[in-house]
Amino acid sequence: MTFTEFLVKIDDMVWGIPMIVLIMGTGLLLTCRTGVLQFRKLPLALKFLIKNEEGAEGEVSSFGAFCTAMAATIGTGNIVGVASAITAGGPGALFWMVVAACFGMATKYSEALLAVKYRVIDNEGHALGGPFYYIENGMGKNWKWLGKMFALFGALAGLLGIGTITQVNGIANAVKGVFDPKSQHIAFAIGENNYSWAIVITAVVVAACAALVIIGGIQRIASVTTIVVPFMAVAYVAVCVSILIYHASEIPAAFKAIIEGAFGLRAMAGGALGAMMIAMQKGVARGIFSNESGLGSAPIAAAAARTNEPVRQGLVSMTGTFIDTIIVCSMTGMTIMVTDAYNAHLEGADITSFAFQNGLPWDPHIGSTILMLALAFFAFTTILGWDYYAERCLEYLTGGNMKAVKVYRWLYIAAVFVGPFLTVSAVWTIADIFNGLMAFPNLVALVALSGVVAKETKRYFDRVKRGEVSTK
Repeated sequence: MTFTEFLVKIDDMVWGIPMIVLIMGTGLLLTCRTGVLQFRKLPLALKFLIKNEEGAEGEVSSFGAFCTAMAATIGTGNIVGVASAITAGGPGALFWMVVAACFGMATKYSEALLAVKYRVIDNEGHALGGPFYYIENGMGKNWKWLGKMFALFGALAGLLGIGTITQVNGIANAVKGVFDPKSQHIAFAIGENNYSWAIVITAVVVAACAALVIIGGIQRIASVTTIVVPFMAVAYVAVCVSILIYHASEIPAAFKAIIEGAFGLRAMAGGALGAMMIAMQKGVARGIFSNESGLGSAPIAAAAARTNEPVRQGLVSMTGTFIDTIIVCSMTGMTIMVTDAYNAHLEGADITSFAFQNGLPWDPHIGSTILMLALAFFAFTTILGWDYYAERCLEYLTGGNMKAVKVYRWLYIAAVFVGPFLTVSAVWTIADIFNGLMAFPNLVALVALSGVVAKETKRYFDRVKRGEVSTK
């Protein structure tokens, strides 16, 4: 058994039926307990998104905290992750990705609400919150070990999975696809793998840029992401919409393939359930990788927001899942479907690159360059956001030992440099495993504290009705 095969077996265990049931079940439970709030209050949530709360405690603005969280969520998962889900689970994976996101909005709302409610703010105004604190302060001191478990997996996920290696790997492959697609300029080789100068230069540049921002802390991360995130999301969606308009005649067939794949309708007799489970597994796993609902990462950023209202920040945070998956991931998936890129026998970012190259009547080099820039911005801001998450996890894990955090910071930057030289399949499998291990303690806490979420939600909107709280 090869190392990659061993990782796949672990991944299948972590992301098996029990985890899918737990994620979907938690989202369904929170949807019911909040009265389908993610749909009823979405307009209000979008309003709060652009209107910061005045005179509240916290480190960064509510919008800044949102953009930090979005920086971590809108990344390679929106480009490479969607493509990987469709190739591994079939077109139906896209359906389950969106379904998981609909329930995930309630999950993300609940996470952020609890993060603000149970956060700790020291005398210097430094805010620390997230699953580790709502586990410890909400569930009780006897459950602190569960918070420690989350913090450990979170720090490892940032260093070895979702935060560094997958992101910079995606950037490097996209850059290579534009500047050295035929691998003609080889810098060195490791075993049977050759690495071009494009990959080496990308590793150095991205690691250096990440270091310049990361060393500045949450304020610098938030200041960068509030500019980059909105711009890159709008630009990327605009290109995807243009491709869909150009291929409008292919959209009905794409929807048909997605629905048939989601329920195994194209499988041979007796294989429908198996095909459906594979589509569901890959769709949910990649969806969680992209929008992080239930993962427990986004509430760490939410806890830093300047707000006195947990419900308000919960509403702001849940829009992240809506934008990330229901809008951006769906656009990527449909673009891949209408251009038939998923049948091109490619891997990772090359699939989406094929869609961009052939989706519009332009020089293919223009399409691949646009995707490269989008992927570079998406992945770079994810690197920044996840450094903040992972550092807060380590800070909790070590009892506030800032020397350990500084050492971790440099290890994180080193992982960004090393990432491009690892294989795509192994990288994504490792990221999936750590995501699942992170999600478990957080989901347990969300189920246990669902009553608190329901009470806080009811209390807030009762105050709104009485005029005690303004939503203007």
